Amino acid sequence: DDSAAAQEMRGLLADIAELSTKVSLRENGDAALRPSFAIGRPGEAARISFAGLPMGHEFTSLVLALLQTGGHPAKVDADVIEQIKVLPGTFEFQTFISLSCHNCPDVVQALNLMAVLNPGVSHTMIDGALFQDIVNQRQIMAVPTMFLNGEEFGAGRMTIEEIIAKLDTGTAARD
Repeated sequence: DDSAAAQEMRGLLADIAELSTKVSLRENGDAALRPSFAIGRPGEAARISFAGLPMGHEFTSLVLALLQTGGHPAKVDADVIEQIKVLPGTFEFQTFISLSCHNCPDVVQALNLMAVLNPGVSHTMIDGALFQDIVNQRQIMAVPTMFLNGEEFGAGRMTIEEIIAKLDTGTAARD
């Protein structure tokens, strides 16, 4: 959109795209949440989105999303990676964050990695300060607060292993 936040986002994304021929910027304005942007591989639907400017503590989340989407290996145990890859189903996550939150990046990075590794997972980081109407509507009182397929999934810091444990009810059967 034409907001100041969108102009700042557009500038950041243009700067990033100028740094590497492996990154391109396409503007289409069809996202439900604006301003926002998505990261994806060429020829695939983007599964990681940022509704808000990922600065402050969230800048690392943006850098890791770019690296991991581009194929850079994650620093996660091979067992965890395999669990993510075999999760059956469709998981649409939204994480409401604050740019000053110290726990939010861990959750955002975990869910972004899950979206990179499993095509059934998508994740949107939402800056609560930019989307106050949604925060008020959903009565979000703390960050990070995660929603899965429109329903509250959890609040507070969660590790990737804790998220997988809540999702993967078939572990015992596979073992």
